[in-house]
This record gives sequence, structure tokens and C-alpha cells, in this order.
Amino acid sequence: MTTTDSYMARAARLCSSSEHCSSQIQEKLRSWGATEEEADGIIGYLVKERYIDHRRFSRAYCHDKFLYSHWGRVKIRQMLRHLRLSDEEIAEGMSAIPEEDYLQALADTLRAKDRTLRDTDPYQRKGKLVRHLISRGFEMDIILNALEDYLE
Repeated sequence: MTTTDSYMARAARLCSSSEHCSSQIQEKLRSWGATEEEADGIIGYLVKERYIDHRRFSRAYCHDKFLYSHWGRVKIRQMLRHLRLSDEEIAEGMSAIPEEDYLQALADTLRAKDRTLRDTDPYQRKGKLVRHLISRGFEMDIILNALEDYLE
């Protein structure tokens, strides 16, 4: 078995156990010592055989980061761009997040953070809540609407 075959077997095993995109596999192959040509050939094979499917990866990534990490759309989109996915693939993944669940997650995150704050000054409290929600990747207009509803 050649080193290219062993790289391909390791990459296929990795892709069959969990979703990965080509940039992640490219990085893994480089860390294993594969040349650029070997990596390109292996990734081409994995895409052709559907071990790697960017649309499927995008849906799974969006679902998991929203559900388990409680990230907002901005942060998820930014990370998918960092992984070099196309706008169409990102849009398909983002459509996997139901709007009602998204707004509920924002409200839950807002309440949870508010319980941890000790500030009594409403201006400082609101600022800290906004900064926290922005850092979680939620959009400013949705944050302001949620804060308005919450603080009433």
C-alpha cells in the first residue's frame, strides 16, 4: 500500500465517521505529510464518491452550532466562509435553522446572561447584554427587538 493509498484510506475513514469539508481534509492531509498534488487528488476522489458533500456539511454544521453551541447566524456564516464554502452552500445550511427556534434561542441566551449580571445601572446592563449577544453571533436588529420585549 502506497502512502497516497494510506492517506486516502485515513481521509475516507475520517469522512465516513463525521462530516468534514474539503478545506478541513486538506489541512489534515498536509499535517499527515501529503503533497499538494496528492491532497488535491484525494479530495477530488472523496468529493466524487460523496464522502465530502459541502451542502450536507453546511446543513450539519449550522444545525450543530446553533443547537449545541447556541451561535447566531452571523457567527455561523463567518465560520463557514472561513472554511471556504460558497454562498449557496452557506445559504442552504442556514435554511436548516427554523426562525421560531432562532428567536427562542436568542431570548433564552438573553435571559441566561441577564441572570448572571450584577449591574444595577440599566444602561450598563443593556450594553453588556448587547455585547454578549453580538459575540454569540446574533444580528443587531433582532437583538434590539428582543431586548425591547424583554425589558418591558
